[in-house]
Amino acid sequence: MSTPQKVVVIGQGYVGLPVAMRAVEAGFSVVGLDIDERRVRALSQGESFVEDISGAELTGALESGRYLPTTRYEDSDGFDIAVISVPTPLRESLPDLTFIEEAGRSLGAHLTAGATVILESTTYPGTTEELLVPILEAASGLRAGDDFYVGYSPERIDPGNRAWNLQTTPKVVSGIDPTSLQRVQAFFDTIVDRTVAVSGTREAELTKLLENTFRHVNIALVNELAVFANQLGVDVWESIDAAATKPFGFMKFTPGPGVGGHCLPVDPSYLSWQVRRELGKSFRFVELANDVNEHMPSYVVERTIDLLNTHKKAVNGSKIVIVGLSYKKNTGDVREAPSRRIIELLTQLGAEVSAADPHVSEHHWPDAVARIDLNRDGIDSFDLAIVVTDHDAFDAQILVNSATPVLDTRNALRGDNITRL
Repeated sequence: MSTPQKVVVIGQGYVGLPVAMRAVEAGFSVVGLDIDERRVRALSQGESFVEDISGAELTGALESGRYLPTTRYEDSDGFDIAVISVPTPLRESLPDLTFIEEAGRSLGAHLTAGATVILESTTYPGTTEELLVPILEAASGLRAGDDFYVGYSPERIDPGNRAWNLQTTPKVVSGIDPTSLQRVQAFFDTIVDRTVAVSGTREAELTKLLENTFRHVNIALVNELAVFANQLGVDVWESIDAAATKPFGFMKFTPGPGVGGHCLPVDPSYLSWQVRRELGKSFRFVELANDVNEHMPSYVVERTIDLLNTHKKAVNGSKIVIVGLSYKKNTGDVREAPSRRIIELLTQLGAEVSAADPHVSEHHWPDAVARIDLNRDGIDSFDLAIVVTDHDAFDAQILVNSATPVLDTRNALRGDNITRL
């Protein structure tokens, strides 16, 4: 029996952990590398913090003997394939590729001839060839394309999506040369149902930014429309539902309290930054979308003030509960969640803010915000409830039947006490 190929997945978060689990399932020997010691300890004990990966699935991978969570790059020695799935945040509105750089240097020290390195982290076109390849070559003393292979494959993970997961979502793949593309595609062909090859890494890098910029701009459109429709006395939700009956030429997007996660608040800015840096031009659609979406939490607070005023109450001293902290329904992902800014603004105005969210762990719970369970007795003690994320775990009738006024930013509720965004 042949020894399974060794795959290293750097980053065991919302992107890297599903890749690691699918690779184990496909028969690879997988090293799950992460610099977060707390996370690695939890994974080693079969505790998954990613909703799409169950504890049972993680335990099964551990018991197979083909999954090793670790913080040690030494455990990657002799790898055949490495997938880099590390964060690429914005720091003061500028791309921060520190995690890619550190991963490249550390991995390069263990890179041997014949291995393949695949970058999955979202970034601007040119990162794979201009940044990662030189780092790998310098750390290893090997030459990309001759001694080892490099490619880019953008992640398309959608946390909480039961219809489309890593395996069923088509995977865009690329390489720095034809052989690299062949190696990258051969790996992903074993763990996903369909791969889509593009001609180069820059095209693949742009694909990811295009997908999220499309969403970002359209969400900004309906968010701004929601603000104006409210001022005009028009039910924007009804209009959106009516427009969505058109079988062509329209795609439904809905307003909300803001955008969150890594993708929408961050990814389009990578593209805007590169356009400004290399071409000296502004990507006006992205910059306008950023402005609209970043101001939605402020608009939620404005509506909160108006709603409290109708009940002859001030924000200062009011008890307000945020229903749902995560940025996305049925997940515990609080990265860039608009709830954080809403809480910050309400607190500055003197409100006493609590929150309910069964998906968000204590480790990610915001400071100075009391945690409550959503129940009838508890909700009636508040001056206002704000639905930021409409998790299925919430009992909607508790809110609808309460005497407490509710600001619903997700169009999830119907009732006399419900005010929609």
